[in-house]
Amino acid sequence: MSMLLEFSMFPIGQGESVGDYVARSLDIIDKSGVPYRLNPMGTVLEGEWDEVMAVVKQCFDRMTADCGRVECAIKIDWRRDKADQLTSKVAGVERRLGRALKQ
Repeated sequence: MSMLLEFSMFPIGQGESVGDYVARSLDIIDKSGVPYRLNPMGTVLEGEWDEVMAVVKQCFDRMTADCGRVECAIKIDWRRDKADQLTSKVAGVERRLGRALKQ
């Protein structure tokens, strides 16, 4: 059993470009060992509830250390009977289309 958790987190009031803050979160995510995929609007983690939520909390704690306001959006897709959804969901769509899609 595993879940996909997609989230985006960024500070408010730190100017128009918040890439430095986002990069700090990606450093935490990458070092966590949790499987993930970065996309232009957020990051998808795959793992057990406590595992993925711990990564989100680490990102939140790091961001709130020097930011007075933080916005975070989270989506969760949990299935009892599936694992490796990070790649299998895309593969299923590609199989149905009969071709590879841009990623």
